[in-house]
Amino acid sequence: MTSGTVATFEESLERLEVGWTHTDAAGLAGTLRTVCDDPTVGTPLPWADVTLPDWVEDDPTADDVRAAATGVTAAGIGIADYGSVVLPSTDDGSEPVSLYPETHVPVLRRSDLVEGMPEAFSWLAENVSGEGGSAIVATGPSATADMGELVKGAHGPKAVHVVVLDDADETEDPR
Repeated sequence: MTSGTVATFEESLERLEVGWTHTDAAGLAGTLRTVCDDPTVGTPLPWADVTLPDWVEDDPTADDVRAAATGVTAAGIGIADYGSVVLPSTDDGSEPVSLYPETHVPVLRRSDLVEGMPEAFSWLAENVSGEGGSAIVATGPSATADMGELVKGAHGPKAVHVVVLDDADETEDPR
């Protein structure tokens, strides 16, 4: 991952009208507080040094997910050329948490940004394929024009805000 990859990812997110925030592990709770509406549900983040704040229900029931305004999940990778995030299916329900609430907040590490689809397919082959693994490649808010005008939120969240976790030495200038 190069600094150009980060800039390309941000440009792609802008094209999709998707917000993003850079932070570090220590700043994650404050960042989430500014981009999440209550009630918020989430799935545990897979990194040892990063946890969701207490006000995020990280073991949600189906009723919690239906009532949630925001869902927070980890993303496996971000694809810079498209502004996409890859959301591996997990046993703790990352798919419904990412799809049902009106806003989805995927969290990924800066080092998990890849340039394009060739790198994404390599990551998928290594991390998702086999043993029934699956993943969602999400590009911006859900939208459809099947009924004429563009309708957001038809098959998933109406809004997306990506949180990029920078390593401690990357927070000064993320580009």
